[in-house]
Amino acid sequence: MKTTTTIQVLKATIGNPATRTLLKGMSKYCEKDGKNRIEVAVELYTGQREDACLSCKLTEKMIAKVLKKGAEAFGLTEEELKKKFSDPYWAKGLSSTIRGIAEFGVRKPFTSGAPFQVVWDVTYACNLHCKHCYATAGKPWKDELTTEEAKRAIDIFDRAGVTIIAFSGGEPLVRPDIMELARYAADKGIYVAMATNGTLITKKKAKEMKDAGVQFVQISLDGIDAETHDEFRGVKGAFDKTVQGIKNSVAEGFFVEISTTVTRYNYKQLPNIIQFGEDLGANWFMAYNFVPTGRGKEIFEMDLSPDEREEAIKMLWGELRKGRKINVLSTAPQFARVALQHEEGESQKVVPTHFYNPKLAGQLVDLAEFIGGCGAGRFYMSMRANGDLQPCVFFPLKVGNILEDDFEELWKKNEVLSNLRNKDILEGFCGKCDYRYYCGGCRARAYAYTGDYLAPDPGCIYNKEVYEKAMEEWK
Repeated sequence: MKTTTTIQVLKATIGNPATRTLLKGMSKYCEKDGKNRIEVAVELYTGQREDACLSCKLTEKMIAKVLKKGAEAFGLTEEELKKKFSDPYWAKGLSSTIRGIAEFGVRKPFTSGAPFQVVWDVTYACNLHCKHCYATAGKPWKDELTTEEAKRAIDIFDRAGVTIIAFSGGEPLVRPDIMELARYAADKGIYVAMATNGTLITKKKAKEMKDAGVQFVQISLDGIDAETHDEFRGVKGAFDKTVQGIKNSVAEGFFVEISTTVTRYNYKQLPNIIQFGEDLGANWFMAYNFVPTGRGKEIFEMDLSPDEREEAIKMLWGELRKGRKINVLSTAPQFARVALQHEEGESQKVVPTHFYNPKLAGQLVDLAEFIGGCGAGRFYMSMRANGDLQPCVFFPLKVGNILEDDFEELWKKNEVLSNLRNKDILEGFCGKCDYRYYCGGCRARAYAYTGDYLAPDPGCIYNKEVYEKAMEEWK
């Protein structure tokens, strides 16, 4: 007897053509109420809004039924559900999910109706000189967006339904108007994150960030000691300032993520860095794939070999399974494949993704294919300081410009983004791998090594020949 998968159920219900047409109408931007109809509907449902246009009221009736069914599935009361969706980011996320199904259908892996997250390099000015810097940061560009242009970009992201804006760089905290931009985005109900080297986060600066609406702080820590970190970051004394920045961020009540770019310099230190992060009170530890782009091209030989990366990922998996207070994640999409291989036969599986490690049981494991691996062009995008749009910060391939192109149309129809969403057209082993929907390889690494973003990811244990060939050519 054929087993009905979760994906098949989704396709037959919300993914059928008639329902998708209905969902498209529900998820349009409402000019009268100034938001996406689903966001307005959620505000009506949770009591945050008293009135709305007739179309938004009708949408609320449908959304209420969907949310109530979801509450039953996850064992939540309606009051608990309303409390959760009183958070505007949940409403934006729901809207983007529904729009994604309406626009692209139920596919493996999933594509959201707008990027859940845009990582925005707001300036290329920086107070450090990191060996791996994808942006070759140091001095600001002459054509970086002005304050008013940056606010226009935020308006565009808000209208499109972007849930999270992560300000990055360079070092975002050296941009004079960064607090003004953060407050502007936060006031629109966008979740504001900051990716920083942490050296400038004094107690006073942490409070300024909090007052500006920043909620999530990602701080880079590339070694367990000053010798490793400072050597990698290019400035003596950076380690001590970064650690103090982490402490100040934790004390101010931010959601704090410590991020480590994994190379041969530090991969043996990962367990100690994770423990250190936990001791400091950080919420997440993120192991970043090293991608030899920007200044990173100069240290390409410090990239992990496929065997070393496999060792590092298994090490991370072991740390995650210890049940730590700190959550362990990685941008290496192979993390999901390693997890599934290690948990084969288990009734409940922890399946790592780019932003979350869900525990899935039974047929729900199918959802891991729906969530997918590399999020570039599917639920994630980046923007350079001049407004140029890319699939990922490590993926220097321009697909448009925020002030020159129609962002929503670009997200729907751009050829590069469309190709990145289709794991069946990947070349080599990546295109036929049984784990391609869970993983799919890092497309930025494929592009950096070969110039072809559909090529096999040279970092995977199954692509050793590709890695060895690429390393020979680089030398």
